[in-house]
Amino acid sequence: MAHIEPLLVAWRPRLRRLAAAYAGADAAHDMNHLERVWANARQILASHTDANRLVVMAACYLHDLINLPKNHPQRPQASAMSAREAVVQLQRLAFPGEYLDEVAHAIEAHSHSAGIRARSIEAKIVQDADRLDALGAVGLARMFHIGGQLNRPLAHGTDPLAAERPLDDSLYALDHIEKKLLRLPATMQTDTGRKLAAARAETLVEFRDRFVAEWMALGDGIAAPGHDGSTS
Repeated sequence: MAHIEPLLVAWRPRLRRLAAAYAGADAAHDMNHLERVWANARQILASHTDANRLVVMAACYLHDLINLPKNHPQRPQASAMSAREAVVQLQRLAFPGEYLDEVAHAIEAHSHSAGIRARSIEAKIVQDADRLDALGAVGLARMFHIGGQLNRPLAHGTDPLAAERPLDDSLYALDHIEKKLLRLPATMQTDTGRKLAAARAETLVEFRDRFVAEWMALGDGIAAPGHDGSTS
């Protein structure tokens, strides 16, 4: 798709400006996140020369136009809302019309909570690229940032690994590692995505084990027996 390369050069600054106009104060979903997702996508695209890079790039930059908090009741609809808004704005900017449906699908399907199956290779690449940013050291930083936004304790005071309680990442930030993040590698759609995800998952496990060792260093845990750690 050599004819796409000039379009990539022309459209990247326009897409970045559009995304920046919608970016809010959430550091877990800011312009740096979008740049990382596009960087992840480029790694995957190296093994998928048949994929439309313009579609992938547009979806990477515009997938979070409508960014709702994790605990918002309409969170599962956010990707569809972003897709609709992206189409409106891309039409306004005279983006190639033949690619609009593909961009919209890639944006809709990227979301884990939406549960939409990625049908195209472009959508699979965008989905993998976004999920990779939830893994590894950066993913951990984003996880705790979001947990802080939602006022969640770092971990359960005496049972951080949920040995004797159900995992609940709506209550404890650390639970999100087991509840969701370590399950992401199995959802990857591309070979490159799977390899990158497996490596980043190792970082999660190493961090979790070190965190718990420090957390439980007082013997009976940070909190007194029966205390869930919800207050400092």
